[in-house]
Amino acid sequence: MTHVVVIGAGQAGAACVAKLRAKGFDGDITLIGAETAPPYQRPPLSKKYLLGDMDLERLYLRPESYYRDQNITLRLGTTVEAIDTATQTVSMPNETLAYDHLVLTTGASPIRLPAAIGGDLDGVYTVRNLADVDAMTPEFTEGRHVLIVGGGYIGLEAAAVAASKGLKVTLVEMSGRILQRVAAKETSDYFRALHSSHGVEILEGTALESLSGDTRVTSAKLSGDREMAVDFVIVGVGIRPDTPLAKAAGLSLDNGIATDDQGRTSAPNVWSAGDCASFPYKAARIRLESVPNAIDQAEVVAENILGAEKTYIAKPWFWSDQYDVKLQIAGLNTGFDTIVTRDSSTGAISFWYYKGDTLLAVDAMNAPRDYMVGKRLIEGGKSPSHDMVADMNTDIKDLMRL
Repeated sequence: MTHVVVIGAGQAGAACVAKLRAKGFDGDITLIGAETAPPYQRPPLSKKYLLGDMDLERLYLRPESYYRDQNITLRLGTTVEAIDTATQTVSMPNETLAYDHLVLTTGASPIRLPAAIGGDLDGVYTVRNLADVDAMTPEFTEGRHVLIVGGGYIGLEAAAVAASKGLKVTLVEMSGRILQRVAAKETSDYFRALHSSHGVEILEGTALESLSGDTRVTSAKLSGDREMAVDFVIVGVGIRPDTPLAKAAGLSLDNGIATDDQGRTSAPNVWSAGDCASFPYKAARIRLESVPNAIDQAEVVAENILGAEKTYIAKPWFWSDQYDVKLQIAGLNTGFDTIVTRDSSTGAISFWYYKGDTLLAVDAMNAPRDYMVGKRLIEGGKSPSHDMVADMNTDIKDLMRL
């Protein structure tokens, strides 16, 4: 009987094992996770769960009974110490498991502040897993001062929650503007104005130099000799693919665990998917940090374990919730040279990224129709003219009739 072992019980791992069973695989499946909770959604952690609008059980992707019913062995709170690709075994404390196929869905780890500048003080948090958010939740008391380091989506989502709960919020971003790494100036400007309207102090082009306190953070020193008292700090400066296990096993790495277009790694019968895996995309190799990618890529891996020989074709999309604004992103904006704005003047606005005449991506704020049409156009390889997109007399549906 074939045994599939999946290391990493997040969105990708859960999607892989579910797809195996849905496709009729009747062998043994073991899903191993370092956390004690069954597989759960991560995006709500910095949004509804932190706000208190979602309880723990609603975070779970499936009830724990699902895994029993599907004869999937869940090994939670378990760390894999080593992989031996020659003997096709994985080593855990006091146990070794043999596999016929191994899937690495180990995800990514948050980048932490160095201990040398106070990153290991109590009261300094990252936002990545359930334990992180549970630990910081008691800090969210009205009137307290939180410093958020990093102006990406995680930092901005945390700022929105803190401001909504009545905290004083200061956000520092080392780059010249928030979202500089991932979005156009127009999107940065939109979210800067949104947060400022909710009382968030945003300091761009400002570096955190150090945090101070005896055992717990009490103050922060910023570039420009500015110092401020803080009650706690949230760090959102990015994540790194979790590859040490793969590296030690001798797998090829390239911005994560390198896979081919079907999800295979450089070792026989070893596959990878999700935040930890890079894959061919058009003429490049990319790694996508998103729930849709984790699910779709893991499901393709499951089918290919069963012999489908299916190519994974990514269809990138993302989202973020901040206050009463839902941002939806379709496509990848890498290489854009023009932004076309579609503004309804009713609160819905979208920014369309072009390279020459080719549509690459769309950022849609409270504009779900713009997002859906943009997504379909991008996936279909169609590019409406700049003028058609900008003209609000053009019904958004007409763009589909190209």
